Amino acid sequence: MQAPIEVAGLRKRFGHTLALDGMSFTVRPGQVTGFVGPNGAGKSTTMRVILGLDAADEGHALIDGRPYTSLRTPLCHVGALLDAGALQPSRTARNHLLWLAHSQGLGSRRVDEVLELVGLGPVARRRAGGFSLGMRQRLGIAVALLGDPPVLLLDEPVNGLDPEGIVWMRGLLRSLAAEGRAVLVSSHLMSELQDTADHLVVVGRGRVIADTGVAELITAASRGRVTVRTAARSEAVSALARAGAAVDAVAVADRDTLVVSGLPAERVVAVLNAGAVPFSEVATYRVTLEQAYMDLTGEAVEYRGAAR
Repeated sequence: MQAPIEVAGLRKRFGHTLALDGMSFTVRPGQVTGFVGPNGAGKSTTMRVILGLDAADEGHALIDGRPYTSLRTPLCHVGALLDAGALQPSRTARNHLLWLAHSQGLGSRRVDEVLELVGLGPVARRRAGGFSLGMRQRLGIAVALLGDPPVLLLDEPVNGLDPEGIVWMRGLLRSLAAEGRAVLVSSHLMSELQDTADHLVVVGRGRVIADTGVAELITAASRGRVTVRTAARSEAVSALARAGAAVDAVAVADRDTLVVSGLPAERVVAVLNAGAVPFSEVATYRVTLEQAYMDLTGEAVEYRGAAR
Protein backbone atom coordinates (compact mmCIF):
# COMPACT_ATOMS: atom_id res chain seq x y z
CA MET A 1 0.00 0.00 0.00
CA GLN A 2 1.36 3.43 -0.99
CA ALA A 3 1.85 6.00 1.74
CA PRO A 4 -0.06 9.27 1.16
CA ILE A 5 3.33 11.04 0.97
CA GLU A 6 6.43 9.16 -0.10
CA VAL A 7 9.79 10.91 -0.30
CA ALA A 8 12.63 8.71 -1.56
CA GLY A 9 16.27 9.58 -2.13
CA LEU A 10 15.77 13.26 -2.92
CA ARG A 11 18.89 15.12 -3.91
CA LYS A 12 18.85 18.77 -4.87
CA ARG A 13 21.67 21.22 -5.44
CA PHE A 14 21.41 24.98 -5.87
CA GLY A 15 24.72 26.01 -7.37
CA HIS A 16 27.39 24.96 -4.91
CA THR A 17 24.86 24.38 -2.12
CA LEU A 18 23.63 20.84 -1.51
CA ALA A 19 20.11 21.38 -0.19
CA LEU A 20 18.93 17.75 -0.15
CA ASP A 21 21.25 14.80 0.31
CA GLY A 22 19.20 11.61 -0.02
CA MET A 23 16.09 12.82 1.86
CA SER A 24 13.74 9.86 2.44
CA PHE A 25 10.63 9.42 4.62
CA THR A 26 6.93 8.62 4.43
CA VAL A 27 3.89 10.32 5.96
CA ARG A 28 1.14 7.95 7.07
CA PRO A 29 -2.60 8.56 7.26
CA GLY A 30 -4.32 9.16 10.56
CA GLN A 31 -1.50 11.05 12.23
CA VAL A 32 0.17 14.44 12.45
CA THR A 33 3.80 14.17 11.37
CA GLY A 34 6.09 16.96 12.53
CA PHE A 35 8.79 17.93 10.04
CA VAL A 36 11.55 19.67 11.97
CA GLY A 37 15.16 20.71 11.66
CA PRO A 38 17.47 23.74 11.86
CA ASN A 39 17.40 26.54 9.32
CA GLY A 40 18.95 25.26 6.10
CA ALA A 41 18.11 21.63 6.90
CA GLY A 42 16.10 21.16 3.70
CA LYS A 43 12.52 21.32 5.00
CA SER A 44 11.22 24.02 2.66
CA THR A 45 13.02 22.55 -0.35
CA THR A 46 11.55 19.12 0.38
CA MET A 47 8.03 20.53 0.60
CA ARG A 48 8.52 22.46 -2.62
CA VAL A 49 9.70 19.30 -4.38
CA ILE A 50 6.66 17.38 -3.09
CA LEU A 51 4.43 20.09 -4.55
CA GLY A 52 6.23 20.23 -7.88
CA LEU A 53 7.57 23.75 -7.32
CA ASP A 54 11.18 22.56 -7.49
CA ALA A 55 12.53 19.62 -9.46
CA ALA A 56 14.78 17.14 -7.70
CA ASP A 57 18.10 16.19 -9.26
CA GLU A 58 17.60 12.62 -8.04
CA GLY A 59 14.89 10.63 -6.25
CA HIS A 60 11.14 11.17 -6.21
CA ALA A 61 8.30 12.59 -4.12
CA LEU A 62 4.84 11.09 -4.59
CA ILE A 63 1.29 11.81 -3.40
CA ASP A 64 -0.63 8.53 -3.21
CA GLY A 65 1.88 7.00 -5.58
CA ARG A 66 1.78 9.83 -8.14
CA PRO A 67 3.81 13.00 -8.76
CA TYR A 68 1.95 16.18 -7.82
CA THR A 69 2.24 17.47 -11.38
CA SER A 70 0.20 14.52 -12.67
CA LEU A 71 -2.83 15.30 -10.49
CA ARG A 72 -5.71 16.77 -12.53
CA THR A 73 -7.39 18.48 -9.57
CA PRO A 74 -4.48 18.77 -7.12
CA LEU A 75 -6.36 20.67 -4.38
CA CYS A 76 -8.66 17.67 -4.04
CA HIS A 77 -5.65 15.41 -3.39
CA VAL A 78 -3.34 17.58 -1.29
CA GLY A 79 -3.81 20.91 0.45
CA ALA A 80 -0.79 23.08 1.19
CA LEU A 81 0.16 26.20 3.08
CA LEU A 82 3.69 27.39 2.31
CA ASP A 83 3.29 31.17 2.26
CA ALA A 84 0.29 32.91 3.78
CA GLY A 85 1.19 36.08 1.89
CA ALA A 86 0.74 34.45 -1.52
CA LEU A 87 -2.50 36.21 -2.44
CA GLN A 88 -3.83 39.12 -4.49
CA PRO A 89 -4.32 41.83 -1.83
CA SER A 90 -7.13 43.60 -3.70
CA ARG A 91 -9.32 40.46 -3.69
CA THR A 92 -11.68 39.70 -0.85
CA ALA A 93 -11.11 36.53 1.12
CA ARG A 94 -14.15 34.95 -0.50
CA ASN A 95 -13.09 35.87 -4.02
CA HIS A 96 -9.58 34.58 -3.36
CA LEU A 97 -11.10 31.20 -2.57
CA LEU A 98 -13.71 31.35 -5.34
CA TRP A 99 -11.24 31.53 -8.22
CA LEU A 100 -9.28 28.62 -6.72
CA ALA A 101 -12.49 26.64 -6.24
CA HIS A 102 -13.57 27.20 -9.84
CA SER A 103 -10.19 25.99 -11.08
CA GLN A 104 -10.82 22.68 -9.31
CA GLY A 105 -14.48 22.27 -10.28
CA LEU A 106 -15.69 23.18 -6.78
CA GLY A 107 -18.72 25.32 -5.99
CA SER A 108 -19.25 28.41 -3.85
CA ARG A 109 -20.88 26.36 -1.09
CA ARG A 110 -17.52 24.77 -0.27
CA VAL A 111 -15.91 28.23 -0.18
CA ASP A 112 -18.39 29.40 2.44
CA GLU A 113 -17.91 26.18 4.43
CA VAL A 114 -14.15 26.59 4.76
CA LEU A 115 -14.44 30.30 5.53
CA GLU A 116 -16.67 29.44 8.48
CA LEU A 117 -14.40 26.55 9.49
CA VAL A 118 -11.36 28.81 9.81
CA GLY A 119 -13.29 31.63 11.50
CA LEU A 120 -13.27 34.10 8.59
CA GLY A 121 -16.98 34.05 7.82
CA PRO A 122 -17.61 37.52 9.29
CA VAL A 123 -14.79 39.08 7.22
CA ALA A 124 -15.28 37.06 4.01
CA ARG A 125 -15.95 40.18 1.93
CA ARG A 126 -13.03 42.19 3.26
CA ARG A 127 -9.97 42.67 1.08
CA ALA A 128 -7.26 40.21 2.07
CA GLY A 129 -4.57 42.88 1.75
CA GLY A 130 -5.87 44.43 4.96
CA PHE A 131 -5.70 41.20 6.94
CA SER A 132 -3.34 40.70 9.86
CA LEU A 133 -0.74 37.92 9.62
CA GLY A 134 -2.94 35.68 11.75
CA MET A 135 -5.94 36.25 9.49
CA ARG A 136 -3.82 35.53 6.44
CA GLN A 137 -2.73 32.28 8.07
CA ARG A 138 -6.38 31.32 8.53
CA LEU A 139 -7.07 32.18 4.89
CA GLY A 140 -4.12 30.02 3.86
CA ILE A 141 -5.55 27.13 5.91
CA ALA A 142 -8.89 27.66 4.16
CA VAL A 143 -7.13 27.29 0.81
CA ALA A 144 -5.47 24.08 1.99
CA LEU A 145 -8.82 22.64 3.09
CA LEU A 146 -10.77 23.83 0.05
CA GLY A 147 -10.73 20.54 -1.85
CA ASP A 148 -11.33 18.43 1.27
CA PRO A 149 -8.00 16.66 0.57
CA PRO A 150 -6.75 13.49 2.28
CA VAL A 151 -3.21 14.93 2.45
CA LEU A 152 -2.08 18.23 3.97
CA LEU A 153 1.31 19.99 3.98
CA LEU A 154 1.52 22.99 6.29
CA ASP A 155 4.62 25.13 6.82
CA GLU A 156 4.62 26.98 10.17
CA PRO A 157 0.80 27.02 10.41
CA VAL A 158 0.66 28.79 13.81
CA ASN A 159 2.90 31.66 12.66
CA GLY A 160 1.17 34.95 13.53
CA LEU A 161 -1.73 33.36 15.40
CA ASP A 162 -2.76 34.66 18.81
CA PRO A 163 -3.11 32.23 21.76
CA GLU A 164 -6.73 31.49 20.90
CA GLY A 165 -5.71 30.82 17.32
CA ILE A 166 -2.92 28.48 18.39
CA VAL A 167 -5.33 26.45 20.50
CA TRP A 168 -7.74 26.35 17.55
CA MET A 169 -4.99 25.20 15.19
CA ARG A 170 -3.92 22.47 17.60
CA GLY A 171 -7.45 21.10 17.72
CA LEU A 172 -7.86 21.39 13.95
CA LEU A 173 -4.70 19.40 13.22
CA ARG A 174 -5.74 16.65 15.62
CA SER A 175 -9.23 16.47 14.13
CA LEU A 176 -7.89 16.28 10.57
CA ALA A 177 -5.63 13.37 11.51
CA ALA A 178 -8.49 11.69 13.40
CA GLU A 179 -10.46 11.74 10.14
CA GLY A 180 -7.74 9.59 8.57
CA ARG A 181 -5.86 12.32 6.75
CA ALA A 182 -2.07 12.45 6.44
CA VAL A 183 -0.86 15.75 7.92
CA LEU A 184 2.74 16.98 7.51
CA VAL A 185 3.54 20.04 9.63
CA SER A 186 6.83 21.92 9.47
CA SER A 187 7.43 24.01 12.58
CA HIS A 188 10.11 25.48 14.82
CA LEU A 189 7.78 25.42 17.84
CA MET A 190 8.66 22.18 19.60
CA SER A 191 6.21 22.88 22.43
CA GLU A 192 3.34 22.92 19.93
CA LEU A 193 4.46 19.74 18.20
CA GLN A 194 4.84 17.97 21.56
CA ASP A 195 1.15 18.61 22.17
CA THR A 196 0.03 17.92 18.60
CA ALA A 197 2.27 15.57 16.60
CA ASP A 198 2.20 11.78 16.74
CA HIS A 199 5.35 11.27 14.69
CA LEU A 200 8.49 13.26 13.92
CA VAL A 201 10.82 13.44 10.96
CA VAL A 202 13.93 15.29 12.16
CA VAL A 203 16.25 16.52 9.41
CA GLY A 204 19.62 18.21 9.18
CA ARG A 205 21.97 19.08 6.34
CA GLY A 206 19.54 17.72 3.77
CA ARG A 207 19.03 14.25 5.22
CA VAL A 208 16.88 12.51 7.83
CA ILE A 209 18.40 12.32 11.32
CA ALA A 210 15.46 10.61 13.05
CA ASP A 211 12.12 9.19 11.93
CA THR A 212 10.23 8.17 15.07
CA GLY A 213 7.22 8.63 17.30
CA VAL A 214 7.19 11.67 19.57
CA ALA A 215 6.75 9.58 22.72
CA GLU A 216 9.55 7.22 21.68
CA LEU A 217 11.94 10.09 21.02
CA ILE A 218 11.25 11.70 24.40
CA THR A 219 11.64 8.37 26.21
CA ALA A 220 14.96 7.66 24.49
CA ALA A 221 16.29 11.16 25.22
CA SER A 222 15.25 10.89 28.88
CA ARG A 223 17.62 7.88 29.18
CA GLY A 224 15.88 6.26 32.14
CA ARG A 225 16.73 9.07 34.54
CA VAL A 226 14.89 9.83 37.76
CA THR A 227 14.12 13.13 39.51
CA VAL A 228 14.31 13.53 43.27
CA ARG A 229 12.80 16.43 45.20
CA THR A 230 14.55 16.94 48.51
CA ALA A 231 15.45 19.76 50.85
CA ALA A 232 18.48 17.73 52.00
CA ARG A 233 20.35 18.24 48.76
CA SER A 234 23.91 17.49 49.89
CA GLU A 235 22.94 14.40 51.87
CA ALA A 236 20.97 13.02 48.93
CA VAL A 237 23.83 13.60 46.49
CA SER A 238 26.30 11.83 48.81
CA ALA A 239 24.03 8.84 49.49
CA LEU A 240 23.18 8.31 45.83
CA ALA A 241 26.79 8.71 44.70
CA ARG A 242 27.91 6.04 47.18
CA ALA A 243 25.28 3.73 45.67
CA GLY A 244 26.81 4.22 42.21
CA ALA A 245 24.40 6.78 40.77
CA ALA A 246 25.36 9.85 38.80
CA VAL A 247 23.65 12.98 40.06
CA ASP A 248 23.10 16.12 38.02
CA ALA A 249 22.24 18.98 40.31
CA VAL A 250 21.80 21.57 37.55
CA ALA A 251 19.69 19.71 34.95
CA VAL A 252 16.56 21.51 36.18
CA ALA A 253 16.00 25.04 37.41
CA ASP A 254 14.43 23.99 40.73
CA ARG A 255 17.28 23.93 43.26
CA ASP A 256 15.48 21.29 45.35
CA THR A 257 15.35 18.84 42.43
CA LEU A 258 18.11 16.43 41.42
CA VAL A 259 18.33 14.35 38.24
CA VAL A 260 19.69 10.87 38.90
CA SER A 261 20.96 8.34 36.37
CA GLY A 262 22.27 4.82 36.86
CA LEU A 263 19.65 3.64 39.35
CA PRO A 264 15.95 2.80 38.86
CA ALA A 265 13.38 4.76 40.85
CA GLU A 266 12.80 1.89 43.31
CA ARG A 267 16.51 1.69 44.13
CA VAL A 268 16.73 5.47 44.56
CA VAL A 269 13.91 5.34 47.11
CA ALA A 270 15.62 2.48 48.96
CA VAL A 271 18.97 4.30 49.09
CA LEU A 272 17.42 7.51 50.44
CA ASN A 273 15.39 5.64 53.04
CA ALA A 274 18.43 3.64 54.17
CA GLY A 275 20.38 6.85 54.65
CA ALA A 276 17.50 8.58 56.42
CA VAL A 277 17.54 11.29 53.75
CA PRO A 278 14.19 13.10 53.61
CA PHE A 279 12.57 13.54 50.17
CA SER A 280 9.14 14.57 48.95
CA GLU A 281 9.07 13.01 45.48
CA VAL A 282 10.81 10.49 43.24
CA ALA A 283 9.61 10.41 39.64
CA THR A 284 10.62 9.39 36.15
CA TYR A 285 12.50 12.21 34.45
CA ARG A 286 11.21 13.27 31.04
CA VAL A 287 12.92 15.77 28.81
CA THR A 288 10.83 18.10 26.69
CA LEU A 289 10.58 17.58 22.96
CA GLU A 290 12.66 20.71 22.54
CA GLN A 291 15.48 19.21 24.64
CA ALA A 292 15.35 15.94 22.70
CA TYR A 293 15.39 17.87 19.43
CA MET A 294 18.40 19.96 20.49
CA ASP A 295 20.32 16.80 21.41
CA LEU A 296 19.65 15.35 17.97
CA THR A 297 20.38 18.42 15.86
CA GLY A 298 23.29 19.97 17.73
CA GLU A 299 25.74 19.07 14.99
CA ALA A 300 23.41 19.99 12.12
CA VAL A 301 22.82 23.70 12.72
CA GLU A 302 23.34 26.05 9.81
CA TYR A 303 24.99 28.73 11.93
CA ARG A 304 26.14 28.83 15.53
CA GLY A 305 27.04 32.13 17.13
CA ALA A 306 30.41 32.50 18.78
CA ALA A 307 30.52 31.73 22.50
CA ARG A 308 30.92 34.65 24.84
